[in-house]
Amino acid sequence: MNLSTLAGNEKIKGQLSLQERRRGLSHAYIISGPAGSGRHTLARLLAAAMLCTAQGERPCGQCAPCLKVAKGIHPDLSVVTGLEEGKPITVDQVRALRADAYIRPNEGERKVYLLERADRMNSSAQNAMLKLLEEGPRYAAFLLVADNPGGLLETVRSRCEELVLTLGGCDQGGDAGGERLALAGKLAQALESAGELELLETAMALSGKRDELSALLEAVEVELGNRAVRGGDRRRLLRAAGLVRQLREAAGLNVNAGQLAGWLCAGMFDSL
Repeated sequence: MNLSTLAGNEKIKGQLSLQERRRGLSHAYIISGPAGSGRHTLARLLAAAMLCTAQGERPCGQCAPCLKVAKGIHPDLSVVTGLEEGKPITVDQVRALRADAYIRPNEGERKVYLLERADRMNSSAQNAMLKLLEEGPRYAAFLLVADNPGGLLETVRSRCEELVLTLGGCDQGGDAGGERLALAGKLAQALESAGELELLETAMALSGKRDELSALLEAVEVELGNRAVRGGDRRRLLRAAGLVRQLREAAGLNVNAGQLAGWLCAGMFDSL
């Protein structure tokens, strides 16, 4: 596969290239990773590869389907977002998607659906999506872009292949990207197992990170989701992930980083 426009992430590139050569791309992927890791770049590359008509390496970037994907006008690629800015995809939207999936492709051999912030769908929407993942037509493919894969039902995740991206494998993230990931790991560890005072001390590292606060909190949320998958106190981890998601929204309102640290501790321990 031609995935050269995706920075770093060589392991995933190799995995997908080998998969494409041997058995073809999967019908469903969950694509996650911190802000700037290339989630949307990879989703577009996979969509283009599935619709590309070149005989050699795909996506070729030159054929008519590839050019249409790049311009966002391919009739067999549907990008699904919430009905309003910041709102999750609804169960009615998933039902409409399901009905559309059973209509044969317009131009190619496949129909591709790219779902933004798929992890924010409620359980009804995810269960409707589950039926499509299980029983959908063979030509339909689904790309679920997620901030936190832990927000998706296990039944949904079990029917998708997961691609967890990093910040360019340090190719473009540099020292700042590595520092952000290290801090995100420390905060996730504290949220998972630390007491209130230790968590407060760790969270105060948010001070001075105002310019990259949203990206840092997104990296924390992804790390919490990964820890929930691996084991540990799942209830506490999912609670922490939900709280961090709220904090990301507050960060967009220019709330002081010190206030966010206090809010984080209060949210974790007021009713645990």
